[in-house]
Amino acid sequence: MGETTAAIALANPGTDYIAVEVHGPGVGSLLKKIAELELKNLRVIRHDAVEVLEKMIPDGTLAGLHLFFPDPWPKKRHHKRRIVQPPFATLAARKLVPGGYLHAATDWPEYAEWMDETLLNEPLLEKAEQAKARPVTKFERRGIGLGHAVRDLLFLRRQE
Repeated sequence: MGETTAAIALANPGTDYIAVEVHGPGVGSLLKKIAELELKNLRVIRHDAVEVLEKMIPDGTLAGLHLFFPDPWPKKRHHKRRIVQPPFATLAARKLVPGGYLHAATDWPEYAEWMDETLLNEPLLEKAEQAKARPVTKFERRGIGLGHAVRDLLFLRRQE
């Protein structure tokens, strides 16, 4: 619903952010937070993130990508719907500047393994030792309340 994105932008006023979300209420909530906090460094695009990366973001221009608690699509027959797939890993890596990062988090152990393996297999990415600090998300609080362990993954775009 945008609280984490707004908190990150508020804590880093010298960095510009683009939030991409398809969920209408989430977009509305984030726009409200932007106005309340008078954030000047955060823009919102209501569209599919993969299409935004493919069509609107030039290669080698992003300092970082945050992918926090994407839908895990836990049923095996739905795994093809997960955002983290080999083509997404390649696309995300292409959009990052050398040394740029992709920070992903999930509370589904199987999805964490899936993301880790998929991102490890992308030649342009290398795994970093420790993930960046970030605010706790609504989905994370819910998962923790259910006893789920949260896993953060950090990958860096290789210096060419």
